[in-house]
Amino acid sequence: MLDTVKLAILGVVAVGAAIVANYAHDLAFQVHALIFMLVAAGLFVHTLRHFGEAKPEPAGYEDGLIRWGVILTTFWGVVGFLVGVFIAFQLAYPQLNFEWAQPYLNFGRLRPLHTSAVIFAFGGTALITTSFYVVQRTSAARLWNVPLAKFVFWGYQLFIVLAATGYLLGATQSKEYAEPEWYVDLWLTIVWVAYLAVFVGTLVKRKEPHIYVANWFYLAFIVTIAMLHLGNNVALPVSLLGSKSVIAWAGVQDALIQWWYGHNAVGFFLTAGFLGMMYYFVPKQAERPVYSYKLSIVHFWALIFLYIWAGPHHLHYTALPDWAQTLGMVFSVILWMPSWGGMINGLMTLSGAWDKLRTDPIIRMMVTAVAFYGMSTFEGPMMSIKAVNSLSHYTDWTIGHVHSGALGWVAMITFGALYFLTPRLWKRERLYSTRLVAWHFWLAMIGIVLYAASMWVTGIMEGLMWREVDQNGFLVNAFIDTVIAKHPMYVVRALGGTMFLAGALIMAWNLWKTVTSVEEKKSETPAEVPAE
Repeated sequence: MLDTVKLAILGVVAVGAAIVANYAHDLAFQVHALIFMLVAAGLFVHTLRHFGEAKPEPAGYEDGLIRWGVILTTFWGVVGFLVGVFIAFQLAYPQLNFEWAQPYLNFGRLRPLHTSAVIFAFGGTALITTSFYVVQRTSAARLWNVPLAKFVFWGYQLFIVLAATGYLLGATQSKEYAEPEWYVDLWLTIVWVAYLAVFVGTLVKRKEPHIYVANWFYLAFIVTIAMLHLGNNVALPVSLLGSKSVIAWAGVQDALIQWWYGHNAVGFFLTAGFLGMMYYFVPKQAERPVYSYKLSIVHFWALIFLYIWAGPHHLHYTALPDWAQTLGMVFSVILWMPSWGGMINGLMTLSGAWDKLRTDPIIRMMVTAVAFYGMSTFEGPMMSIKAVNSLSHYTDWTIGHVHSGALGWVAMITFGALYFLTPRLWKRERLYSTRLVAWHFWLAMIGIVLYAASMWVTGIMEGLMWREVDQNGFLVNAFIDTVIAKHPMYVVRALGGTMFLAGALIMAWNLWKTVTSVEEKKSETPAEVPAE
């Protein structure tokens, strides 16, 4: 009966998408309708081939989906970093905006593609993958409703493809983060509700009486991102056969909603979710318990209460009412304290195991990520102070801040998790090469330093040049003067990104060799050991 219903739904979707593609008003909508048609048709054929087959649920954890997650997290990471390196070189050498590739490969379309590929494709896939792994292990329960979990995972991958092709085809809501259009947002809403159901369902059926703190951070990430997504993407389609829509918010209200979304996407997608990763994988890799479980609870409740108020600090010296700007600044400064509580908890988990930093490059990578988390969560509140913000806003200092957090914290903790997961999921004794992990660490570390330092230097220089006046009160520098002065630092930034990309490629090779080195495979059942 279930297969019959599935076939009917897939058939309707495939035929409907084909009709929509035929009558679509613009290229982006047509391409996306064709993608839906191909996916639905492929699933229809797959379901038909396996129609009526009994599918008994296997015992143990659902790890097949998590293996795919490791593969696709690695893939999206390399893609996102590659696009980032290319647009960094485009900024240093504008002639790389090739005339023959216009408008599809110009900076204006590749920049949101890079941002979303790194945050939502690489980061989002990593979060779904690790949350499914962690909630099973800490609950001693298989994922609730595995078919729905598969819908979540593969539905999210479809969202990534739709968003990426939409950026290249120019179908976005033209907001700060270049949000995908209405029908892509609608699809993500369906997937995200299913994600919440699977995660909460697994917690409900848990065999462990206690909900481990990592799951609290994952749950906060899932719930809050759903709220932010719905609030920021309220839009009315211009046509049901076109990709364009009218945004519900306007003027300063739209700006406030945008940065309520934008900063809390950082707070809950790139912070809370990855803190869930930290609270599981750092203790596991260090083979030490969390330093203070009480501190982790304080960290959680303080963080999720304070973060939601911090968005207005992006709108200093704008039309936003001054009281709202000040509110955002105050909460941002207070936010420094719980953030550092989390950093201290992560670092002190290594108490009694600091020697592992010399011998284990994976724990070295994780600890470096926690350190970057601490640095970024100090720099962010500092930049929210109005006096500092008057210099930093709209400059490359902000770019340096964002990337020190994104590359140093988000990417490095994800790399550590991938190195932890791969041998365990594929039942290998060890990674193919620990030395390659060390190479990856140093390439990534040097790349981050080059990137962030160059942007800090050029950002402060840029801000000072913009405000420099002569004795008559006239501006000394034209805008083009700052562009010319920044060029050397733009080249350094691109070289730093190249090193970071090289490290990610080494990781991809190392993980591939780990998976394919069958001679290292673990025995399913350990050999019996004679009693002593």
